[in-house]
Amino acid sequence: MKEIRIVVAGAAGRMGRTIVRAMEETAGVALSGAIEAGGHPDLGQDAGVLAGMAAKNIAVTDDALPLIAEADAVIDFTRPEVSRELAKYAAQARIVHVIGTTGFSPDDEAAIRAAARHAVIVRSGNMSLGVTLLQSLVAKAAAALPDFDVEIVEMHHRMKVDAPSGTALLLGEAAAKARGTALGETAQRGRDGATGVRRHGAIGFASLRGGTVVGEHEVIFAGPHERIVLSHVAEDRAIFAQGALAAAKWGQGKRPGLYGMKDVLGVQ
Repeated sequence: MKEIRIVVAGAAGRMGRTIVRAMEETAGVALSGAIEAGGHPDLGQDAGVLAGMAAKNIAVTDDALPLIAEADAVIDFTRPEVSRELAKYAAQARIVHVIGTTGFSPDDEAAIRAAARHAVIVRSGNMSLGVTLLQSLVAKAAAALPDFDVEIVEMHHRMKVDAPSGTALLLGEAAAKARGTALGETAQRGRDGATGVRRHGAIGFASLRGGTVVGEHEVIFAGPHERIVLSHVAEDRAIFAQGALAAAKWGQGKRPGLYGMKDVLGVQ
């Protein structure tokens, strides 16, 4: 069987290097290109060496289009403006685009939906199996406990630039949808000063940053005299890389559209 040719965007970053390493342990995939932003200090370096392995004879470049034109998939944990551009290229090439980027604006979201008319785009705020299952559990709990208050607490490393995390928003959206509401109408992000009593039906978010924490999330359902806490702790970025590679493989031969990890894993 032919190997799936994959371009890794953000190849010199933490996630990019993790994905390159994970590909060595994943059957049926091959690194075909490595992309970084223009002016990045690692441009021209070998992607394998950057990932702590033997040389792959694939130099990191800022010229994405020719690489994507020859690939079967691109995996992208970068920045919203980069993901938006890569989605356009993936649509032109009719390939799979796996997006683990977070922090999109409404305009970015619209651009990605437009690209998904021609490309298979698998997008998720979290690519891990555990978080995908947690999302389903949160939806079930939110529907079964409509009068319980929902609070989502997340912590990540000190270098993370967006808050709440994409995973926290994913979990919040699951709770809101299960209750027949929109997260944009119910979210309450951070509290300071005299905020007044808690608004009924609000979904609260608290974001912590520090150290080298890969990712921790708690969804708290607080009711009269009892609490239920659903949580997930990511101990290694490899779980996100493995999920992204599974998504790239799953998307081969699928109809163009915007998908999520629940589609990849076949869970409701």
